Amino acid sequence: MARARREGDAVIGAGLLAFDPVPEERPATTAQTAAVEETRIAFGKFVNLMRRRRGFSMERLAEVADLDASELLVIEDDVHYVPEPRTVFKLAQTFEVSQRRLMQLAGLAAANDAGFRREAVRFAARSEAVHKLTPEENSALEAFVAVLSEQDPKRVK
Repeated sequence: MARARREGDAVIGAGLLAFDPVPEERPATTAQTAAVEETRIAFGKFVNLMRRRRGFSMERLAEVADLDASELLVIEDDVHYVPEPRTVFKLAQTFEVSQRRLMQLAGLAAANDAGFRREAVRFAARSEAVHKLTPEENSALEAFVAVLSEQDPKRVK
């Protein structure tokens, strides 16, 4: 019915003169949106913890990774922000993790395995925004770096 309304009184033809209606857009489901937000939370926390672990200020990380400090600030604080692929590539190089996995974590590529998303959510749930990494945060970060590096993660209790 929606297609009929969209086509209106357009003349439908065949061959070179055929009317090619715009395909219907499918809105993202609530579950898909929630999954992307969960991984972006983990992405922001990952960037925050890796930066702090290396003793970098936001400005220093921006300088080392050749990125804009304001974008790093938004990445760490806004789950709705979609980073540029170039930014994720530079961060993957700087933190020495898989670019493909970091793209998945940033919501720029779909993860093929449910285990990855589960590890990302687990990581995000265990980390807190404090100035110094706690031993638990450090363990969670190391386990998650192993996942991003496509190694078997160490199970930390």
